[in-house]
Amino acid sequence: MNGPPLLLVAHGSRSDAADAVIRSLADAVAARGPRVEICYVDVRGPKVVDAVIALRDAGAPGAVVVPAFLAAGYHVRIDLPAQLADAGADPARFRTTPSMGPDPLLAAAALDRLRAAGYRDGDAVVLAAAGSSDPAAVAQVRLAGGMLSRLVGRRVRVGFAATGTPTVSALVEGLRQAGERRVAVASWLLAPGVFQDRLLGSGADVVADPLGVHDDVVRAVLDRYTAGAAEIGRAA
Repeated sequence: MNGPPLLLVAHGSRSDAADAVIRSLADAVAARGPRVEICYVDVRGPKVVDAVIALRDAGAPGAVVVPAFLAAGYHVRIDLPAQLADAGADPARFRTTPSMGPDPLLAAAALDRLRAAGYRDGDAVVLAAAGSSDPAAVAQVRLAGGMLSRLVGRRVRVGFAATGTPTVSALVEGLRQAGERRVAVASWLLAPGVFQDRLLGSGADVVADPLGVHDDVVRAVLDRYTAGAAEIGRAA
């Protein structure tokens, strides 16, 4: 595919399993055309500055920057733009797309993972995210919960594994006390790690795997890349 590279920006994790998901996602996207490079805003390298410099050294004047986050919290709104600015990245050439979520494609992927884990129609459903202190990011997770609600045909509660309330465990317990026979937790996480482990310990009857390298996740990344590449082309 002719076009700018895709710079996939993840948070970064000390978990090799989580990092493997990001790398597999990058490979799956690259298999559909664009050149994909990976960088991180925290924990791991290469950092954003390193990736921008490497792209320029390789002769790429810009890139479509896709934040591999399921909501646009502090890292997406503050850290990433600051790190791009530190690298001297021209915003017209290094075009940053919206975060991956919320997106109906990801909601469909979450339901697919839920069904694979044993979800039955009629089960109470909790959409479980890591959480954020950023109200805008929390609002985006609730939008994702609404998307999943429409797919399952009943209200989906939203809970958090780390930051914010209600916690996933508290929601599961509350739903049982309210008379729900089975409770299923849909993972609004991209990769395994500490937060997914907390979901597994929530007491739910069903806990879905993280979204991972689901085909709809790959499509969501490619959709953002296509839109960002078109914006770069119009600005050229």
